[in-house]
Amino acid sequence: MRRPEPSGRFVTCRDTGATNRRTAGVADRGWIVRRLVTRRPVELVHLARVDRPSSLSLAPRRDGGVLGDLVASDAAVPAARRVRAVADEFFARPELEAVALIEAARPVGLLTRGRLLLKLARGFGQELWARRPVSAIADREPLVLPASLSLGAALARALDRPAGTVYDEIVIRDDREGYVGLVPVRELVLEQSVAHARTTAEHEAAVARAADLERLDRLRAQFLAHATHELRSPVNAIAALAETVRLAAGRGDLAAVTERLDLLLRSAAGLRGTVNNILDLSKLEAGRIEVTCARFALAPLLDELAATARLLVGSKPVEVRVDASPALTLETDRSKVRQVLLNLVSNAAKFTDEGEIVLAAEDGSLGLRLEVRDTGPGIRAEDLGRLFVPFGQLEDARVKQEGTGLGLVIARSMAQLLGGTVEVRSRRGAGSTFALFFPFPATRSDAA
Repeated sequence: MRRPEPSGRFVTCRDTGATNRRTAGVADRGWIVRRLVTRRPVELVHLARVDRPSSLSLAPRRDGGVLGDLVASDAAVPAARRVRAVADEFFARPELEAVALIEAARPVGLLTRGRLLLKLARGFGQELWARRPVSAIADREPLVLPASLSLGAALARALDRPAGTVYDEIVIRDDREGYVGLVPVRELVLEQSVAHARTTAEHEAAVARAADLERLDRLRAQFLAHATHELRSPVNAIAALAETVRLAAGRGDLAAVTERLDLLLRSAAGLRGTVNNILDLSKLEAGRIEVTCARFALAPLLDELAATARLLVGSKPVEVRVDASPALTLETDRSKVRQVLLNLVSNAAKFTDEGEIVLAAEDGSLGLRLEVRDTGPGIRAEDLGRLFVPFGQLEDARVKQEGTGLGLVIARSMAQLLGGTVEVRSRRGAGSTFALFFPFPATRSDAA
């Protein structure tokens, strides 16, 4: 009989003229061992084994994972069991990779499928080992670790073994030295890889959260600084005007009192507007503003805003007109739409010295656009990105007008709350167009 030479999972047989097709070429080692072990049926050995689902998961594991979490099998046989009976069980159960040897409920050895096949596939393996106890061919000094050991420490111990046994299963015991089960090294390596990736991801997320918190703290500090400055100026003006009124009243100068009272009222109105803007912005950022939807006609709203714009432009040669179909209706929060458009109209009236301001409604297939077009000085392309920055004002605006720089920020946030956006098109010297865009069409009134 030819002696097969081991070569990994398969063995290669030298052809010496045999006619049987399974005695030449490459043969499965399992087939050879089954031929060698026995030709008569034997009673199968009962291996106490409980299948467990794979513990490899990206779901968070409890902090400080331990080796006992990864037990995949508790297959075990008495150390005195004969090799022949254990081999039959290995061949009957292809999923079985290893069994622990037990004496008095304690692990005393480990037999892997590879070790068994190597022993039996060598020359005279059947004659040498089949009737002997399985402890004769098992590893009597396997790696036995407590179930409470951390995964990192267990992996370090497993990889520190000799090259020949580094991939053998790890035998797990409890605190009383009792047998618990087996853990495949590949499972341990994979679990540690996932844990490392999870730890890295959590660290990166924590760094990102810290950066976000730092940015928010910086923005909050800037906000408070700007808000304090914007409130202090009108408060100082009001205090100074009140003092002059008191002095004029003491002198009996009613004309001076009347003049100062007008300035005092305008300063108080400006202060109230600043406070309202800051409160509105805070409510928007905190998500504390509610939306009340109802259907309303657009034309009357635009006419109302046009009348306000005419008052704001005063005596300047600016024509204000409305370009909208009287049949258009919209279902959303009317007061908030009015607040957004009023901000856009106020800006147009503030910066337009001559020409016209047009309030238009354009209903298209992509949605509804409520536009405020003016013939003012326009905005430079490099300044467009600064329009929606809190307390940000363009240089021309600072020279010409006072303000907090919160109006457009509030308008955009309010529009987003309604499901829309605020868009701007402008060119220096050619006027500006600000639009409140809703990605849904308006409807038309039957009465119109």
